[in-house]
Amino acid sequence: MSRFSLKGRTALVTGGARGCGLTFAEGLAEAGADVAVFDVIPPVKAFYDIEKAYGVKTKHYIVDVSSKESLQQAFDSFRADFEGKLDICVPCAGINRNIGFLDTTFEEHQTLLSVNVMGVYHTAQLAAKQMIANGTRCGSIILVASIASYMAIRSQMSSAYCGTKGAVRAMCPAIAAELIKYGIRVNSISPGYVRTEMTAPFPHLLESWKDEIMNGKVAEPEDIRGGCVFLASDASSYMTGQDLCIDGGVTKW
Repeated sequence: MSRFSLKGRTALVTGGARGCGLTFAEGLAEAGADVAVFDVIPPVKAFYDIEKAYGVKTKHYIVDVSSKESLQQAFDSFRADFEGKLDICVPCAGINRNIGFLDTTFEEHQTLLSVNVMGVYHTAQLAAKQMIANGTRCGSIILVASIASYMAIRSQMSSAYCGTKGAVRAMCPAIAAELIKYGIRVNSISPGYVRTEMTAPFPHLLESWKDEIMNGKVAEPEDIRGGCVFLASDASSYMTGQDLCIDGGVTKW
């Protein structure tokens, strides 16, 4: 099991103040990594319990990943606080809008693209540059896509969101191909229906989704945690350019 250990490594998770991002941060810390999170909101209480629970260093930064200046400033601060170390990056920050295709404005679409595509791409880019600068040879970047990159989301109007997540999954192999020479692996993870703050406003959807999922259960954030730890660790050292879909079977049924 030592190949799953992240002891001595440093991880960065965007969108880590709550929801899936937080559970990814918790899983990486449980495996031994020091963890920093970027988010536009302060972390919920559970984030502050990580350091004591797992004996690792944690720090959070208020960051807007859709802003070039905010993202660069946060990386500068993170680099100073963690002495330039970075081994794992999980660009998880994302937003959704329940808006029909015919009603989606240019501005609303641009907002989704700025966070879900540009924010992910340039977070990964800055992370890769930092890994290369500090000579990391076991780097892992885990882009967070979604089952929305595979299928339409039933009962939800999310064409623009599906497009952004499709872009994340599509960029993964191309980035992986360029970074392999630096010893950096790049994979994506596609969660299925997960009960988070993002889906909480749609309780009727959560209930209706159950009969669409092969195992009949909407995931809790901790149900997808292990996949992130696997992709971050040496246990997946032969894996790059791939998507790990954790969806209870919904895309196969």
